[in-house]
Amino acid sequence: MAIDARARPIIIAGGGIGGLAAALALARRGLPALVLERAPALGELGAGIQLGPNAFHALDLLGLGEDIRRIGIFVDCLRLMDATTAQELCRVDLGERFRTRFGNPYAVVHRGEMHRMLARACAAEPLIEIRTGAEVIGYRHLGDGVTALLADGGAVEGAALIGCDGLWSRIRRQLVGPETPRVTGHTTFRSVIPIELMPEEFRWNAATLWAGPKCHIVHYPLSGWKLFNFAVTVQNGASEAVSGRAVAQAEVERSFAHVHDRARALLRHGRDWKFWVLCDREPIADWVDGAVTLLGDAAHPTMQYLAQGACMALEDAVCLAAELAGARGDIRAALRRYSDARVVRTARIVLQSRAIGDHVYHPQGAHALVRNAILAGKTTEALHGDLAWLYDREQTGLPQAEAAAEAAAA
Repeated sequence: MAIDARARPIIIAGGGIGGLAAALALARRGLPALVLERAPALGELGAGIQLGPNAFHALDLLGLGEDIRRIGIFVDCLRLMDATTAQELCRVDLGERFRTRFGNPYAVVHRGEMHRMLARACAAEPLIEIRTGAEVIGYRHLGDGVTALLADGGAVEGAALIGCDGLWSRIRRQLVGPETPRVTGHTTFRSVIPIELMPEEFRWNAATLWAGPKCHIVHYPLSGWKLFNFAVTVQNGASEAVSGRAVAQAEVERSFAHVHDRARALLRHGRDWKFWVLCDREPIADWVDGAVTLLGDAAHPTMQYLAQGACMALEDAVCLAAELAGARGDIRAALRRYSDARVVRTARIVLQSRAIGDHVYHPQGAHALVRNAILAGKTTEALHGDLAWLYDREQTGLPQAEAAAEAAAA
């Protein structure tokens, strides 16, 4: 084993999905982890997460794949509707052919349920310690490790520090410099409603996208078909980063006044809407400073249009642990290999998410007609082929299951 489990742990700044996945991935390989979470208790904001096959490839390596399958809903298809005409544009089949093609399913889960499952798995691992109320605000290099600096004036020494502290990461600010997130001008309104409030005609077993002019509506079932998740987005030029603020029903409906009555009527069933102004960052080519690196949104925050934010954090976690398990005492070189291996894939996610928003989710006029014509000509095989770079096991860079098992037993 490359790192002595009796020595200083690997410090993880942030106890969200990425941070807990990183801790679990390390522990599965016999490496000690200390999670420092700024909040007074572990928890996760938001509602639905879409998990593609690549997420399940990573979850299987974490030993959580079957647990997540039990709480997930396996939607039959990704259904794309034209929000202007209310006509279906295409369906991406997620059934047997899809599962055979990519080796794993596509599911939707409640973010809170998934986070609690990760937290329980971490709590059961003797190599993982979680401290809440511990905000990491920076770091200081040691000769053979790193010191995490805390907001209360304390400090914690570790073998390495992994910044899993999200879009506004303090670790990233010190590592990269004072660059700021890109405020995209896209605002997402979110609501979760009981199943009985969703009109029966729209209770589709699908992750459904209504694509409209500079706007879209997404809905799908959650929590064993007890809930329906709404995430609806409009390009309204918002210039301030806002997270989880309440918004009036009338404002949500007004933002979609230009779409078809059938699509707009869906929004009347929402309750207790909150809104987020979407942000991402320009991709960077170097996530490492000595024994410090980044993971998940701290490294590569992305827009939601490929549904890959949580999926990339899971991939990062497994790949990071694999490199550290094979570090042979040189942690800095292991972190460098991890960063080099993940940069291109995650940068492509960031850039292609922007492009998908422009060319699939939000086009209008002739631009939308081109989209419709292209999608109408796609066969199931062609649509699956378009997703191969995202979901194929060999495209993820994840370690093989056999290698992971051998490392854990070493």
